[in-house]
Amino acid sequence: MYEGIKGFRDFYPAEMAPHREVIDTIERVARGYGFREIGTPALERAELWTDKSGDDIVDELYAFEDKGGRHVTLTPELTPTVARMVVAKQQELSKPIKWFSTRPFWRYEQVQQGRFREFYQTNVDVFGSAEPEADAEVLAFAADALVELGLDAEDFEFEVSHRDILGGLLEAFDREVDTRAAIRAVDKRDKVEEAEYYGLLEDAGLTFDEAQRFDQLLDADDLSELVEFAGTERVEDAVANLEAVLDAVEDLGAREYCTVSLRTARGLDYYTGVVFECFDTTGEVSRSVFGGGRYDDLIEQSGGQPTPAVGVALGVMNSTLPLLLQRAGVWPEEAVSTDYYVLSVGDTRAVASDVARDLRELGHVVETDVSDRSFGAQMGYADSINAETVVIVGERDLENDELTIKDMESGEQTAVPLEDFPPESGRPTYEDFE
Repeated sequence: MYEGIKGFRDFYPAEMAPHREVIDTIERVARGYGFREIGTPALERAELWTDKSGDDIVDELYAFEDKGGRHVTLTPELTPTVARMVVAKQQELSKPIKWFSTRPFWRYEQVQQGRFREFYQTNVDVFGSAEPEADAEVLAFAADALVELGLDAEDFEFEVSHRDILGGLLEAFDREVDTRAAIRAVDKRDKVEEAEYYGLLEDAGLTFDEAQRFDQLLDADDLSELVEFAGTERVEDAVANLEAVLDAVEDLGAREYCTVSLRTARGLDYYTGVVFECFDTTGEVSRSVFGGGRYDDLIEQSGGQPTPAVGVALGVMNSTLPLLLQRAGVWPEEAVSTDYYVLSVGDTRAVASDVARDLRELGHVVETDVSDRSFGAQMGYADSINAETVVIVGERDLENDELTIKDMESGEQTAVPLEDFPPESGRPTYEDFE
């Protein structure tokens, strides 16, 4: 017997059903905001990541040399791919560009709670707008998607920050600081011991005292304190931008889900402005549920014209969002469901097929016998697939130009004239004919 590979999961029908419902809900909300679906490749040139993050990142990728001698990788995230797509047709695309997609990604990393080596995300991005309203729309979309899934403000919150506030504060210490390294340290703040955290800030160029002062600034209740400390337009503008985004989020009805938290940094280097992460308010899901933010430089760095951009990626499978939904008690039922099972007894296949086809044309989920089973075996199968209604097409029924409709929950059944079933619309059940 062959075993699966560590970090990869099989999803049988009952397990897949709730994930499909979650994906459909999130995509429905995205479409409601005017985001358009795209399709993207599983394989990309590895330099999309190594050029920006260095060769060390290869250790985290499923990277290899293909038969054409190209250094390629299974895609670990979507943002560089969509940036490449925007560059390829930048002059043809109407702005703002609003795209979404749901697909798998692959990272060679340690398997842990809510983190697998293959995972699925719904990515939502806006290209071509630097206005606070674009950031706000991404946040509002994410909030609406979670609410549609059954969550509320007691279940989740968005911790919102701004990369230029962090970078501007680091600049204010007037020494050579590796800003990227320092921001990565902030991103690790809650994942490492305090001594290691301060050590990372010192490695980035701060003294121990400066590292402590910087850490204290991140707890400031009043953002004007940060403007006063830095004394630079960079921090002043960043604070104003963050406040403008939150004002726009309030207009979109999602401000109650947002908390300013400057310790939210997002570890990826391409983020440039407002960033945010979603957390379980109870702390039972200990890791970030998902995150997003603004990345205004990536299109230009990918060879295109300067194009502002902002986006978010919600993990829909092999991720922490299902854990949050399960913790909150709103995870969809793990079960298959069937509207109708059309049961054929004797030489009735032609009529049974007509009935099944008519029901499917009405948009219902319909199964029929494909294994030449007995009446009892068909009823057992109908029960196993959670059929709500069984339509029995028997030779004796047809002699009277009738069908039998059976409600599987109650066990009640009744005869129905063949010409009356199914009607031209609706979802007829036993109760409609009793």
